[in-house]
Amino acid sequence: MKEIRIHARAGQGAITTAALIGFSYFKEGKYPYAFPHFGAARMGAPMNAFLRVDSKPVRLRSQVYEPNFVIVVDPTLMRGYNCFSGLKDDGIAVVNGKDDLEMPKLKAGQKVLVVPANEIALKTIGKPLANTTLIGAFAAASGELKLDTILEVVKLRFSGKVQEGNIEAVKQGFEFVKNLK
Repeated sequence: MKEIRIHARAGQGAITTAALIGFSYFKEGKYPYAFPHFGAARMGAPMNAFLRVDSKPVRLRSQVYEPNFVIVVDPTLMRGYNCFSGLKDDGIAVVNGKDDLEMPKLKAGQKVLVVPANEIALKTIGKPLANTTLIGAFAAASGELKLDTILEVVKLRFSGKVQEGNIEAVKQGFEFVKNLK
């Protein structure tokens, strides 16, 4: 079983991120289970979304404490929270931010990829909604999902200009990480 933990603030699309990644896994024949966790349900409050995926139905319903992958939508959360807590020894984190972002010390096998997802989203969507850019980056970093599958799922979720912008955001996030490797 693979586990993903998403750190964001309410309103930044973490639940949509988990749902889109989950549906992508489903399209590829896996069994995903995505769910949110938040305290005070208000815009801007710190929250998490979680995703578990396996080749058989997922029955575990607790929060994800030892993720294989971490996605950080809002890098300001790293100031007050250990977003990388429990990250597996070979875990991968995809973080929205710029190159000058301060990172905590990680274990030798862990990887952190910093993606300027807000900038990409501003160019492609017209708003700093980094989630679909980070989905593309996650796919490239993890090798878990095919780009075509994600694009198919995004086409089902969005329509019109929003769809076009999100498709381009996914592609640019994917390419950004491919070019880092």
